Amino acid sequence: MLRKQGKGRDPLKDIRSSRGKELEGKMVVLCVTGSVASIEVPSLARELMRHGAEVNAVMSDSAEKLVRPETLEWATGNPVVRKLTGKTEHVRLAGEWEGRADLILVAPCTANTISKMALGIDDTPVTTLASMALGGGIPLLVCPAAHEPMYRNPAVEANIQRLKERGVEFVGPKFEEGKAKMATVAEIVDAAIRRLSKKDLEGRKIIVTGGPTAEFIDPVRVITNFSSGKMGVALAREAWLRGADVTYIFGGRLNPIEEVRSKRVVTTKEMRDAALEELEKGKCDAFIMAAAPADFGPEKEAKAKIRTRDGALSLRLTPTPKIIDEVRKGWPKVYLVAFKAETAPARDDLIEAAKRFRKESGADIVVANDVSGGKAFAAETNSVLIVQDSGLKSISERSKNEIAGIVLDEVSRSLKRTTLRKA
Repeated sequence: MLRKQGKGRDPLKDIRSSRGKELEGKMVVLCVTGSVASIEVPSLARELMRHGAEVNAVMSDSAEKLVRPETLEWATGNPVVRKLTGKTEHVRLAGEWEGRADLILVAPCTANTISKMALGIDDTPVTTLASMALGGGIPLLVCPAAHEPMYRNPAVEANIQRLKERGVEFVGPKFEEGKAKMATVAEIVDAAIRRLSKKDLEGRKIIVTGGPTAEFIDPVRVITNFSSGKMGVALAREAWLRGADVTYIFGGRLNPIEEVRSKRVVTTKEMRDAALEELEKGKCDAFIMAAAPADFGPEKEAKAKIRTRDGALSLRLTPTPKIIDEVRKGWPKVYLVAFKAETAPARDDLIEAAKRFRKESGADIVVANDVSGGKAFAAETNSVLIVQDSGLKSISERSKNEIAGIVLDEVSRSLKRTTLRKA
């Protein structure tokens, strides 16, 4: 069927929204052209569905030589458009009616198809759908894939620029091995989500910290904690999806998505210095302290590795810089979000700890969770308590991406209220 469908018992579509609901209620037309990267398209279609999308595939003749229509029918759960007939498939998918596509995604897109789209040539189902998008105001997302000399052709470069000036967004490519390779499935899905997401943080500058820091005992041994950085990555991604200008400062090994500007640090002092440097650059609307800095470090770091054969070792530990205190003191108007990991025997204990921390830190909002027994560390899910002026909000166990969305809902509402008061 060429229309949006609700989630049902269809065995080909039972994966829908299994990883997120960002694209629920959205219909994506996935247009495939004759690049070898088309072998990635079934995985791309399935991943779009896992985030809630209804996907319909459209193929050029050249694409059929590389990936079978039957494969894409399985991947999407919908019949594949291979040619335009009296059923006016292009109108059904992208015409002026309520059930039309929310996004036209061309992945992979050859240099040939890029130039045809720019010049208004409609000689394949793919270029006709692109023409419908450009003429009908449907967002058009293009994922190029070609040999690098073809992509660097001045005519192709000019056509890419022409399409960008018409509001077309490009994802990738990545230049490797003499090829302009299609962006990864994850990058394309994130770009699709961002294009269709609410932009309630557009124009806002947000700094996020995440992950652990480490304090050196000697050149090879450190004091640290079990933080994975997954919550920080989720917050930075969600803020980017909503249109914010995001800087992510992080420790540990978990990198953010490539589209987010980031800086890796090791020690608490390095995180503090990086955060203050970023704040000093100018306007910052919100500072989200999701990192787990090491609270104590050795008074002195040994310059060489300490020999274990020398016997017992005594360390004097001293507190590390309190980043959140310096942020609040130096930038009192920045909306400050603090995370508090606590070992709390009962919910009341967690509430009391969160309230006390909010008062001590001057944070506008505190997101607290119980980490007794290692809960939440490196996990995909968490349950948290949000404390702010408006009261308490308990969030039962759910994915960290969902929690990031809830936290940024609060940030967005608060920033909007502040803006309205100033106006």
